[in-house]
Amino acid sequence: MNRELEYMFLESARVWIPDAEDVWKSAELTKDYKNGDASLQLMLEDGTNIEHTLDPKTKNLPYLRNPDILVGENDLTALSYLHEPAVLHNLKVRFIDSKLIYTYCGIVLVAINPYETLQIYGTDIINAYSGQNMGDMDPHIFAVAEEAYKQMARDERNQSIIVSGESGAGKTVSAKYAMRYFATVSGSASEANVEEKVLASNPIMEAIGNAKTTRNDNSSRFGKYIEIGFDHRYRIIGANMRTYLLEKSRVIFQADEERNYHVFYQLCASSHLPEFKTLRLSSANNFLYTRQGRSPVIYGVDDTKELCTTRNAFTLLGINESYQMGLFQVLAAILHLGNVEIKDRDSDSSLIAPNNNHLTAFCELVGVTYQDMSQWLCHRKLKTATETYIKPLPRLQATNARDALSKHIYAKLFNWIVEHVNKALITNVKQHSFIGVLDIYGFETFEINSFEQFCINYANEKLQQQFNMHVFKLEQEEYMKEQIPWTLIDFYDNQPCINLIEAKMGILDLLDEECKMPRGSDDTWAQKLYNTHLKTCSLFEKPRMSNRAFIIQHFADKVEYQCDGFLEKNKDTVNEEQIKVLKASKFDLLVELFQDEEKATSPTGQVPGTGGRTRLSIKPNKSRETSSKEHKKTVGCQFRNSLQMLMETLNATTPHYVRCIKPNDFKLAFTFDPKRAVQQLRACGVLETIRISAAGFPSRWTYQEFFSRYRVLMKQKDVLPDKKLTCRNVLEKLVQDQDKYQFGKTKIFFRAGQVAYLEKLRADKLRVACIRIQKTIRCWLARKKYLRQRSAAITIQRFTRGYQARCLAKFMRRTNAATTIQKYQRMCVERKRYRQKQAAALAMQTILRGYMARLKYQGLLREHKVVVIQKIVRGWLARCWYKRCLYSIVYLQCCIRRMRARRELKKLKIEARSVEHFKKLNKGMENKIMQLQRRIDEQTKENRSVNEKLNSLESSYSAESERMRSEVNRLRGVDEEAKNKTKQVSSLQEELERLRRELSTTQQEKKTIEDWAQTYRNEMEKMVSELKDQNGLLKKEKDDLNRSIQEQSQQMTEKMARAIAEETQQLETDLNEERSRYQNLLTEHLRLEEKYDDLKERTLASNVSKPGHRRTDSTHSSNESEYTYNSEYAELEEGSRAAEDVTRGIDTSLTLKLQKRLTELEQEKQSLRNELENKEEQFQRARARDDVAFKKARGAELEYESLKRQELESENKKLKHNLAEMRQSLLGDAATHAGAPGSPAYKVLLDQLNSSCEELDVRKEEVLILRSQLVSQKEAMHHKETMTEPSVYVEDVSKLKDADEIKQAYVGLKDTNRLLEHQLQTQRRSHDNEVESLRGELQNVKEDNNRQQQLLAQNLQLPPEARIEASLQHEITRLTNENLELMADDPTASREARVIILRRMVDLMEQLEKQDRTIRKLKKQLKVYSKRIGEMGAGQTEGQTSPGQMVDEPIHPVNIPRREKDFQGMLEYKKEDELKLVKNLILELKPRGVAVNLIPGLPAYVLFMCLRHADYVNDDQKVRTLLTSTINSIKKILKKRGDDFETVSFWLSNTCRFLHCLKQYSGDEAFMKHNTSRQNEHCLSNFDLAEYRQVISDLAIQIYQQLIKCMENILQPMIVSGMLEHETIQGVSGVKPTGLRKRTSSIADEGTYTLDSILRQLSAFHSTMCQHGTDPELIKQVVKQQFYIIGAVTLNNLLLRKDMCSWSKGMQIRYNVSQLEEWLRDKGLMMCGAKETLEPLIQAAQLLQVKKKTDEDAEAICSMCQGLTTAQIVKVLNLYTPVNEFEERVSVSFIRTIQTRLRDRCESPQLLMDTKMIYPVTFPFNPSSLALETIQIPGSLNLGFLTRV
Repeated sequence: MNRELEYMFLESARVWIPDAEDVWKSAELTKDYKNGDASLQLMLEDGTNIEHTLDPKTKNLPYLRNPDILVGENDLTALSYLHEPAVLHNLKVRFIDSKLIYTYCGIVLVAINPYETLQIYGTDIINAYSGQNMGDMDPHIFAVAEEAYKQMARDERNQSIIVSGESGAGKTVSAKYAMRYFATVSGSASEANVEEKVLASNPIMEAIGNAKTTRNDNSSRFGKYIEIGFDHRYRIIGANMRTYLLEKSRVIFQADEERNYHVFYQLCASSHLPEFKTLRLSSANNFLYTRQGRSPVIYGVDDTKELCTTRNAFTLLGINESYQMGLFQVLAAILHLGNVEIKDRDSDSSLIAPNNNHLTAFCELVGVTYQDMSQWLCHRKLKTATETYIKPLPRLQATNARDALSKHIYAKLFNWIVEHVNKALITNVKQHSFIGVLDIYGFETFEINSFEQFCINYANEKLQQQFNMHVFKLEQEEYMKEQIPWTLIDFYDNQPCINLIEAKMGILDLLDEECKMPRGSDDTWAQKLYNTHLKTCSLFEKPRMSNRAFIIQHFADKVEYQCDGFLEKNKDTVNEEQIKVLKASKFDLLVELFQDEEKATSPTGQVPGTGGRTRLSIKPNKSRETSSKEHKKTVGCQFRNSLQMLMETLNATTPHYVRCIKPNDFKLAFTFDPKRAVQQLRACGVLETIRISAAGFPSRWTYQEFFSRYRVLMKQKDVLPDKKLTCRNVLEKLVQDQDKYQFGKTKIFFRAGQVAYLEKLRADKLRVACIRIQKTIRCWLARKKYLRQRSAAITIQRFTRGYQARCLAKFMRRTNAATTIQKYQRMCVERKRYRQKQAAALAMQTILRGYMARLKYQGLLREHKVVVIQKIVRGWLARCWYKRCLYSIVYLQCCIRRMRARRELKKLKIEARSVEHFKKLNKGMENKIMQLQRRIDEQTKENRSVNEKLNSLESSYSAESERMRSEVNRLRGVDEEAKNKTKQVSSLQEELERLRRELSTTQQEKKTIEDWAQTYRNEMEKMVSELKDQNGLLKKEKDDLNRSIQEQSQQMTEKMARAIAEETQQLETDLNEERSRYQNLLTEHLRLEEKYDDLKERTLASNVSKPGHRRTDSTHSSNESEYTYNSEYAELEEGSRAAEDVTRGIDTSLTLKLQKRLTELEQEKQSLRNELENKEEQFQRARARDDVAFKKARGAELEYESLKRQELESENKKLKHNLAEMRQSLLGDAATHAGAPGSPAYKVLLDQLNSSCEELDVRKEEVLILRSQLVSQKEAMHHKETMTEPSVYVEDVSKLKDADEIKQAYVGLKDTNRLLEHQLQTQRRSHDNEVESLRGELQNVKEDNNRQQQLLAQNLQLPPEARIEASLQHEITRLTNENLELMADDPTASREARVIILRRMVDLMEQLEKQDRTIRKLKKQLKVYSKRIGEMGAGQTEGQTSPGQMVDEPIHPVNIPRREKDFQGMLEYKKEDELKLVKNLILELKPRGVAVNLIPGLPAYVLFMCLRHADYVNDDQKVRTLLTSTINSIKKILKKRGDDFETVSFWLSNTCRFLHCLKQYSGDEAFMKHNTSRQNEHCLSNFDLAEYRQVISDLAIQIYQQLIKCMENILQPMIVSGMLEHETIQGVSGVKPTGLRKRTSSIADEGTYTLDSILRQLSAFHSTMCQHGTDPELIKQVVKQQFYIIGAVTLNNLLLRKDMCSWSKGMQIRYNVSQLEEWLRDKGLMMCGAKETLEPLIQAAQLLQVKKKTDEDAEAICSMCQGLTTAQIVKVLNLYTPVNEFEERVSVSFIRTIQTRLRDRCESPQLLMDTKMIYPVTFPFNPSSLALETIQIPGSLNLGFLTRV
């Protein structure tokens, strides 16, 4: 490096040093460099300190590194330091970190193969780059293609795109995308789909010319140059392809891991197909030519599908199936020929075994004889001057001859396919210009380089020379344009190398000369090269260790070529006898391949211009008489000539360069190998471009950009009004050396490194400013902190001292309080103690005195009670003794008696036991026992009687004995008393003992019982507690169940609501999609219709002067075509029939195809319309399912009405027949003047007419009354049926859940309550109904009475005829009311009567309607007849009538109308004035005047009022022609002035208003409910225009889409400039250095668009639509579409412009969006949905501004950017570029984190938003409150021929 930048080598400066692994490595100076130092002290990025020794000879310093803000630039020439390491690093950063594969390098586009499919080639990307300047967007192949297309159109000069690079770099793909861009942007000039054919040639050429290599799976093994032709309108009309240097050797040999051409493997993979059975193919491993590489399969490629693609491409290009099978037959024959085994016969000859299967298959496929082919495969013919010899060939030579024949056949086939592809791409349209796309191999160097590499490198030398000259020329033009002093730039000129190869006695000349020598060989040719060039040319060298190779110093590198095979490949000899055998083939295609062999066969067997490269032209072939030299051209000679022709073509065009780089040799995605990249950069000329640019002034700034960027380096006094002078003064101060920069007319030019120096100064200035700002802010923060701390300390001290004072005061108060409390407490204690002692003394005295008194009282009382006690005790003792004695006696008696009874009982038991035992033992003695028992009973009776007697005796005896006993006892009492007492005591003691035992037993039993009772009580209590617990659990479970039931019911309700909402949303989405599809089809239909009209106009214009031309009536289609759904197609058919004679010059196939396409579109439109209607019906059905029954009933009524309508039509036919007879009679009488006015027949006819008119009026009134009553009756019936339906109870949710007893009890209780409630409601309802019925009857009686009185009074005032009519009307009304009342009272009983009455009323109504229509038609026809009669008798009446008759003539009732009450809101016009109406009201109307001066929608109102009159007079022809003319005229004016927003907006408003009028006055109840009664009277009465409403709705959709396109065309140029480039907030965003590809300046110059321009334009749109009276809902939809376009275009450009992705630009976007929102707020449009369309743009701006470092930031970004796709988020992060050094780049790891978090998103991979998307438009019904009768027509419209009715 030169030493001009020594002052930049200071401490911390960063440099590049060479490295063996990474080529270049970054390092930082740790010590300043001083002049004379032999080394530099450096520190690597990993922290290692090294010493870099400078070259002692050159003393060149290492390359300086660019500032970080310049790294990753779109254009390499924007770098301040232009050298190899800077270029390599910039490409690596863009490729690895930002995933950007395209980079500009001056005029060159560098494309790095990503080895991964990227979503950057879609139609949306093409649309985004279309029309853009090359520097405005990020680098892309589409940008180069757009630049070529634009320059072709602008400069009227042919263009070329040269795509080069080594194998695997992506040349073919780049060329393919360039052609796709041209095909998409330009389209074709005809319906032949030329652009599709151009793209279809790619799979064909890839199949026959591409193969798998070790470097590329789809490597092009030939070069091609495709010329894409354009017409004068720059649309594709055709293409032409030239091919170069096909690698024929690949047909017979492939290296390891390589394949033959794809088509062979496609055929082998499809060999199982039936049509390929005859080819006798099998697996690719079974053929020699396809198995040598041992890699027959490519991963991820299906050869069978690829063959289908190839065959489809053949078909599209016009190569039919027979030719395709012929091609496959030849290819299969080549495979079989390769498998032919040739054996040694002896050392000098060879043979082929008889009946060789593969040779047999080859001969059958190509149609030759087996004997001839086997003969000439092993022999050759030698000719001398006199004789001809047949010489056998050794096996090796025979094998080589077989392989040469295979290569020759394949080359012929390749040329044939290319020729037919060119024929398919040729059209008969004259070519105006072309763009050529050259896809050719780059510089190649391998371990072994042969003839192919020599030719390839020779071609690259020529291309590099052309490239250098072009770059040098552009640099010179730039300097001259800016008037910069031009100094000659030294650049590498490779002309000496080219002369070494192609000059006289050059390498190619010596090679051709050696080929002509009889015994020439590679060795002798090498010796000639050494002798000729070794000492004379410095670029030619000889290897040290070889005598069969040579070295050439190419522009990229030295290459050593091996001489082996050069002569053979240059000759490319083929056995002539083999060719003759093939020419004699019965296979027509093979003969066609070799039919030009005589005129074109060279020693190589190639056509001139081929042999590796083919040039095919559509020009006629030259004559067969060619010179002998032409036959002897070698491959090298042909290649040199064709290369010279290519260079002439390229020099005649403006070239554009694409250099493809292969990043690694292992096909790894986004992996960068610096060594391989540098090698290719050196080889493709990119570094040479950099060197040429760096030699002059590589950095260029406009004065405005320089001022904006480096304003910080200027002082205020340096800033002058003239920015150019300001920049000059500042630069002179900043850069002392005047040679470092130059001032041009519009730019400042800097030498290499000066921008980096200025950036360093700017960064230092900003750093000093930042330090000063930081110092000031830190001082302010520290002082603020100190003041805050001081204030806090003072506050703390104040509070502390106050707290201490308060504590002291509190202590003192507490001390005083304690003293006072002690005083009073002691006093209270002493007082309490005294009072206690006093109370105790008094209590003791009281108690003592009371105690003494009580003792005295108790003593007296005790003495008295003792006396009483003694008395009572003594009496009680006596009584006790008596009672004890008496008790003892009685007890003793009882014991004795009990003892006796027990003894008797024992005896009886023993007897009973004995009897029972006896019974058991002697069952037979029962009877005896019974008898004995009977006897015992008898004896018992006797004993009882005896006992009674004895008792009586005993009683008397006992009384006596008792008296005696008592006396004895009294006497013996004293003696026996002691004995008895003793016995009594002993017995009592025993009894007492027994009783004690019983008591103890009883007590034990009681205790046991008590224990049992206690246990039982405990168990019961336990059981009760358990039951209570269980009851509690059951209650809790019940509550839980109830709660769960409620929750589940709520969840089910919410779920159902959610499901309904989702279903509704889905239906709405489907409806919008269907609307969008339908509207897109309308757009396509309109486009085809316009295209057809243009074609028809061109055809008429081209044939207007031809004889026999017939002009058609211009009003034919408008007068005779009914505009229904298929009216457009009908008009097209009529137009095609009318122009049948003038379309002879047009291609009839195109016309038929267009008509067929229109038919298909009409059918698809109809099907989509039906589908849309079905969707709408489903949507309506989901909202109104309760109306199904009513609709069914209505359907039945409609069927009934249709039947009645048919009957009426038949009656109308009869009436027409009668009317025709009357017409004939009138015409017959006209000759005798019998029907003249005043004649009796005429009077009778007029009388009948008047009576019919009166009857008609009466019937009309009756029909109106009946209709209203019938409608009300039907509504009442429907309401009654709805109200009387049984209530449908909602099933209890609990029935679905549980079935336990509690639930059953709950359900039963609920049902019972429901039943009781229902009964109660029924009884209450019946009672209320009875009361209401009674009240209603009373009210009806009152109303009926009043009505009768009113009618009676009115009838008395009417004439007799009117009385009858009124009475009839009254009777009908009364009967209807009675019917309604009867139906309301008893629906079941009155159903039959109601049906009968309804039928009668319907019949009556239909009869009245029939009479109405009949009379109306008769009246109209009578008017016609009267007019005709008046015309026929006018002349005679004038001459024959007397004055008296003339006076009496007006008395006759001729056309006397009824008296008009007021204006009916109709306009009448004559049939012949229809064209004038359309012309004045539509075609010649000025929207501006109408919108400003008159009411909005006036033309729509006028047209509708005319239509109303046509409907009023029942003129269907007039209605049809008026609507058709209106629609066609609107289409015509839109076609003429479709680019005028005001015109389109005006007619959109009027079309919608006309549509609303058709709906509002259609008579449909849904549209009439908003009308006034007067407006309802103006409804259409005779015609149903529902179909025309649909047609007008379609027309409104077309106008809306035209409005959107017009608006988009106006806004499109403003959006990017106003939203992105213009600095709304001045000074926020800086300007970075730019390269040769100049981007659009972000500084607002004069004439550029700003945000205010956009807002003004939006306001203009809005005010225009408001002036035209556009519906508010439609305005909202238009504004929403406008904001969508603004947001989509802005976001798309942001995603494609790296220079716009910065923090400051995000702030600008946010501010611009806020201004748009403010505009919406001012216009009251915030709720129209426009703001939501800007949400993706808002989120993108937020993404540019948020922090992007940590995982929390990633989570915040993922949650924030819901409106952006993953691809868009990642793209913005990859493109994020710091404008200043203080900003940081987004790390790769952070982007990976974002991708991981967003991995589960289900979204489209599309990167850009669809700017062509139009939201489906709807036209909500908007009725007008304007009364038609109040509308006044101004005279400015020139509509004086219209008459108000």
